[in-house]
Amino acid sequence: MKKRLPPLNWLRSFEAAARHLSFTHASQELHITQAAMSQQIKALESQLGTMLFVRLPRGLELTEAGAAYLPVLHESIEKMNEVTDELFGKGRNKLLNVRVNLVFFVNWLAPRLPDFYERYPDINLKITSNIWVNSQQRAPDCDLEVIYGNGRWQQYEARRLTWDLLQPVCSPNYASRFEGKPVPEDIVNENLIHVIGYEDGWNRWFQSIGMPYTDFNLGSQFDTLINAFEVAANGGGIALGRSSLLQGYFESEKLISLFEQEVLTTEAFYLVNHNSRFLHPHAEAFIDWVMEEVNNDEINNINRPLYN
Repeated sequence: MKKRLPPLNWLRSFEAAARHLSFTHASQELHITQAAMSQQIKALESQLGTMLFVRLPRGLELTEAGAAYLPVLHESIEKMNEVTDELFGKGRNKLLNVRVNLVFFVNWLAPRLPDFYERYPDINLKITSNIWVNSQQRAPDCDLEVIYGNGRWQQYEARRLTWDLLQPVCSPNYASRFEGKPVPEDIVNENLIHVIGYEDGWNRWFQSIGMPYTDFNLGSQFDTLINAFEVAANGGGIALGRSSLLQGYFESEKLISLFEQEVLTTEAFYLVNHNSRFLHPHAEAFIDWVMEEVNNDEINNINRPLYN
């Protein structure tokens, strides 16, 4: 049979006394008398059926049970304080902290943000880049994040944003070096631009169209996809584009697609929130807006120009 949850004021008294290891200091923090504090602790110990403190002549000491109970209780009280403040206090006007993959921000999110500001004038955004965040050490210190990968993350609730096609792209000037319409064999000895950290790279594209892939002698490596796009747009080689990120480059004619062969990615951009973090109503509004944009992209199915 489950233990009945003790009254919240008893739990708060224990948490404060355990932090201070003093009934006096805890009672001052909670603005109750020391006698009331002592009575609440005794009542809590009676209900739980175990001692939480060792009463010493000069202070308190946590028992093994008390030491085990404190961190869970402290975290729960902090979470309740956080949620209460965000829903009913000054937190209602808090900044919505969104961390975004840089290439996704520049080529997908930034052009659409004016619409978000117009529709949600009361939501203040704080946008930061996750370019230097180690995926293995990522902490739940932001409300939402856009990350790239396979979507299998136990610590996150993930919403897929893109279903990209891989396609080689370069500047019109770079494409002019090919006689007539190029074929994939023509780029084997060209300067292929590689991006570190993406599993879906040149190897996947070549193998998917039935060509053997080797590490070609020519090529450059960059740590971000946006750097790769910019180098390609300035005539520095051929990058492997993701279809969801290329519309602006195509419309400005900075990049063109070389071939009709397009390969579906196994990775994607995801909008995630950490399971341990409270999802503020402003975050829910941002999620709804982003997913509406994603749905509109699927409906519109923007055509991508090819080199000819």
